[in-house]
Amino acid sequence: MTILPRTPLLALAAAAFTLIGATGAQAQGQPLKVGLMLPYTGTFAALGTAIENGFRLYVNEQGGKLGGRSIEFVKVDDESDPAKATDNVNKLVKRDNVDVIIGTVHSGVAMAMAKVAKDSNTLLIVPNAGADAVTGPMCAPNIFRSSFSNWQPGYAMGEVVAKRGHKKVVTITWKYAAGDESVRGFKDAFEKAGGQVVKELNLPFPNVEFQALLTEIAATKPDAVYTFFAGGGAVKFVKDYAAAGLKRSIPLYGAGFLTDGTLEAQGADADGLMTTLHYADAMNTPRDNQFRLEYAKAYKLQPDVYAVQGYDAAQMLGVGLAATKGDVSKKAEFAAAVQKARIDSPRGAFTVSKAHNPVQDIYLRQVSGKENKLVGVATKALADPARGCRM
Repeated sequence: MTILPRTPLLALAAAAFTLIGATGAQAQGQPLKVGLMLPYTGTFAALGTAIENGFRLYVNEQGGKLGGRSIEFVKVDDESDPAKATDNVNKLVKRDNVDVIIGTVHSGVAMAMAKVAKDSNTLLIVPNAGADAVTGPMCAPNIFRSSFSNWQPGYAMGEVVAKRGHKKVVTITWKYAAGDESVRGFKDAFEKAGGQVVKELNLPFPNVEFQALLTEIAATKPDAVYTFFAGGGAVKFVKDYAAAGLKRSIPLYGAGFLTDGTLEAQGADADGLMTTLHYADAMNTPRDNQFRLEYAKAYKLQPDVYAVQGYDAAQMLGVGLAATKGDVSKKAEFAAAVQKARIDSPRGAFTVSKAHNPVQDIYLRQVSGKENKLVGVATKALADPARGCRM
């Protein structure tokens, strides 16, 4: 019987182990590739820039490193176009081999991003898009959100409107996911408190011909109106609502985007309007004051909710990377660390649910001049119900 010498086999095994160890160490020494898939042109360009600014501000505060790794950015303009979303996110994953993706603003684009991230097991942190499905049916161990679900501000306002004694409400929004989900959140809280939504009015996105619907509101004579509009649509709706004489007789309430980034154009027609969101223009806390000061120094601009969400996306990434010593392949350890963390945000500290959506205070704000001023907390530590999440 011939006995083969063992030394070469042991040497081979040792060499293989050394190679694996060296590869892991080498990966830790390399920059972390962060893919920014945000709108850099078009209607939402300013929002994409604010998110990136906030993200970079936090990284710079950490000396340019997260989890011991320097950051290399790769940018793709998503153009807020869902038709281009899959190709764009695949460029980051397959061509650029990014370690993590940060994006985006538009919910339709974010849904495509979430599918690719889920299929490829790439880390994704959503710094704005509120589509409920991202942390609902599309939830996954590698998908996180640093902003809100569309349901959350709606639910908080439902509680506010009920507490203010209104019994019958008309809702009005564009007929698309964000509007539908915001109204659903409002109804969940308002009807639970005994209120009744007597009519749900909507029009196709991005139509802004409101007159016929405003006439219907006037004829219905509800106690109040709840709405979800954003951007140019929000500007026109607020102005048309006031012009129709409704502001004087039927109180108007909305999700925060009705008056965020729109007050300059809305002018006096927005004065006094109440909205709900997870941030206000004057939180006046030491944490927020410091953030606003550093942001203004860095970018010569005042930060908004989008900058906060970008900043907190970087904070969440930093928490996960610290726990895994910069190793993004350890998805379970990354997720466990983020779920255990208390994120020290300018909006106020928040935690992250099992579905990876912020559990956060939603604030009641009132328009005064050019600011959404803090009135108080509408709902404390509000968690999205994460309907359909199986994780």
